[in-house]
Amino acid sequence: MWLHFQRAFGDILKFGLLISLFYVSEVSAQTSFSKAEILEDMAFLRSSLTDAHYNLYAYTSKEDFNNNYERLKATVVKDSFDLLEATSLFQHIISKVNNGHTEIGFPGTSYIAYVRNGGTVFPLEIAFEKGTPLIRKNWSANDSITPGDEIVSINGMTMNEVVSRIYPLVSAERPYFKNAKIEAFSFPRYYWQVFGRVDNFDVAIRQGERIERFQIEAIDALEGYEMKREEVLNAKMTLRFFEDTAYLNPGNFSGDEQKYQAFIDSSFAVIRERKSKDLIIDFRNNQGGDDSFSNYLISYFADRPFTWNSRFTLKTSQFLKDHVIKEKDTTDAYWKEALNRKNGEIYEYAFEPYQPQPEHKRFKGRVYVLVNRQSHSQSAVAAAQIQDYGFATIAGEETGDFPSLYASIYHYSLPNTGIRVSVSKGYIIRVNGSTAEEGVIPEIYIKDFLLDEEDEILSELLKMIDPAEQ
Repeated sequence: MWLHFQRAFGDILKFGLLISLFYVSEVSAQTSFSKAEILEDMAFLRSSLTDAHYNLYAYTSKEDFNNNYERLKATVVKDSFDLLEATSLFQHIISKVNNGHTEIGFPGTSYIAYVRNGGTVFPLEIAFEKGTPLIRKNWSANDSITPGDEIVSINGMTMNEVVSRIYPLVSAERPYFKNAKIEAFSFPRYYWQVFGRVDNFDVAIRQGERIERFQIEAIDALEGYEMKREEVLNAKMTLRFFEDTAYLNPGNFSGDEQKYQAFIDSSFAVIRERKSKDLIIDFRNNQGGDDSFSNYLISYFADRPFTWNSRFTLKTSQFLKDHVIKEKDTTDAYWKEALNRKNGEIYEYAFEPYQPQPEHKRFKGRVYVLVNRQSHSQSAVAAAQIQDYGFATIAGEETGDFPSLYASIYHYSLPNTGIRVSVSKGYIIRVNGSTAEEGVIPEIYIKDFLLDEEDEILSELLKMIDPAEQ
């Protein structure tokens, strides 16, 4: 499965800052578009989604999708639209599909320009706990606002109202996943996208049993926010040890595959050398990626051949065929089959079972896999795969992404604005065959509160691993 949170935008170049976001949605050098151009791109977006998506109405009705489209079309009345306005408009269209892998990403180009020109952002970052917006980070000058406090309202607007304005920008199957995406991309950035520049805030905050009012100022978007913030989706290749327990974070399932495999090889060699009795593998805050990466990792503790799904089906279309001819290797068997199928046909693509590593290389102790609501895409699929085969025990909290999902995405750009679109051409069913609309449910539930530096999931699991039983 292709990673849909993979594109980095790194052109906030003062001090060489790289902000890792889902992907940059706008690639056009043009900054202003006529009403006619916007309407043409709207029509193109609707027709391309209808033609290319595996099942456009899986989570919405055709009537609701078209009514939403016509309502938005009626708002296109002025003569000129800038890139940010166009992006937001098209996000409102595509998010109605309610499919996390079918989306238009955050308006990165517009945001970079705003930051470079001295823009400001809301100084409180949030996490959603059971749907309640709690303060995760306080970047303001007021240190009496503390992490864990609940934001009740901003400038007279309740948080329910604020979040309801953000939701149409975010593609996801359910509110739990929308909230996870807002956490990952950050509330201050989304607040800017919806409300523009706001320099002063009247914020009502619940502290214990009391609601307090605070007057706080916006912070400089670059120096006060981007230069200080660590992204939530921050999986990095790591190997460390806690007594007889090895801890391995494989990083995202994307990038340089040879480098990735070399890291996995060397990690398991060291784990064997250390004679570790337990292994914890961390899929938290993971952007996902490709099954070839996750399968290679799993091969080191699998005890039999395995696959990463029970069924993988694809839909071909004229839109996909045009894309393949233009962008892909048409001699590759995968793409060749898509070209040879009839338009609109849904067909199964079978993967050969993946073989475990030779027995002397495999880890044979107890294995635990950590997940949280920020285990995205292939990391959720891989966690479900491991769970269904019984290769490891899953610990943490429910993933935001479904492990049976519409994905296998490809990208294209709208003809006038150049705004990038991701669309799901495939449907993946997890190994056990369940199509339940839920994330991966851990056997050991441990809450990742506020997604902060206190690692509740890892520390609680380590306490549960009894050295006397090792």
